[in-house]
Amino acid sequence: GESGLTKLEREMIAVAVSSINHCYYCLTAHGAAVRQLSGDPPLGEMMVMNFRAADLSPRQVAMLEFTVKLTQEPAKIVEADRAALRQAGFTDRDIWDIASTAAFFNMSNRVAAAIDMRPNDEYHAMAR
Repeated sequence: GESGLTKLEREMIAVAVSSINHCYYCLTAHGAAVRQLSGDPPLGEMMVMNFRAADLSPRQVAMLEFTVKLTQEPAKIVEADRAALRQAGFTDRDIWDIASTAAFFNMSNRVAAAIDMRPNDEYHAMAR
């Protein structure tokens, strides 16, 4: 459906969540998607290791900081966290999309870990 988030931003959320959860499958697959969608291979690698080392816009940083907090400490999300997203230019609908994307990838990371899901070899060479 329609979203204020780009495909790249959704992939960045997937990588940030998967980095925290150490999900090998998702880091490989979604890191490749970040490389491909951004046209910037080093960005995909930085996102996998530590998005804070990447040259991101303030909007992207706000989105990913919220994503990290939602992943690590969901009970500590407060209105100030949502206000920071609004200040970065996100609408309430966008905040829903950020949260939904982060929640989906937290769930899929757990499924991938449970069944030892491995990425296809092709992902390792994509967009490099």
